[in-house]
Amino acid sequence: METIKKNLEERSKKSIAVLKEDLNTVRAGRANPSLLDKVMVEYYGSPTPLKNLANISVPDPRTLLITPFDPKAVSEIEKGINVANIGINPSNDGKCVRLIIPQVTEERRKELTKTVKKMGEDAKVAVRNIRRDANDDFKKLEKSHDITEDELKKALDDVQKAIDKTTKEIDDIVSAKEKEILEV
Repeated sequence: METIKKNLEERSKKSIAVLKEDLNTVRAGRANPSLLDKVMVEYYGSPTPLKNLANISVPDPRTLLITPFDPKAVSEIEKGINVANIGINPSNDGKCVRLIIPQVTEERRKELTKTVKKMGEDAKVAVRNIRRDANDDFKKLEKSHDITEDELKKALDDVQKAIDKTTKEIDDIVSAKEKEILEV
């Protein structure tokens, strides 16, 4: 029983971590190095994460400055950002790459909040699948007479409480991100 509960907890935490990671890639009009987390750069023939090739800093609220460890990689980094299609055109001065984050329009903010809500809903679906799996495991234990009917009922209640807590956390994360996006 403890193994099932531990598995439920771990999978719930992973769902929340994935949601946070996905939300970091949504641009809210402010420069954030995590916008570039999923950017891959062809470096000596192999795709490499941008953060492994360069130092990413935020000199001001609307600018990301990417300083490669190897100055020869500037053009490859620029290509990688273009291929990643993050909606920002990079400019390079030969030594580093600059990304100027454009001001987000009201219409775009509303689209972004819809995207954020969808990401939150996807996370909730994942959590509901986790609940279903845990409930099925407990029911199998009861069917094989490893636990009693009362223990099954208590276990299912515990699973529901854990899922409710996780769902509330997802809602809080999503509403905080929406607030950040709608903030001008």
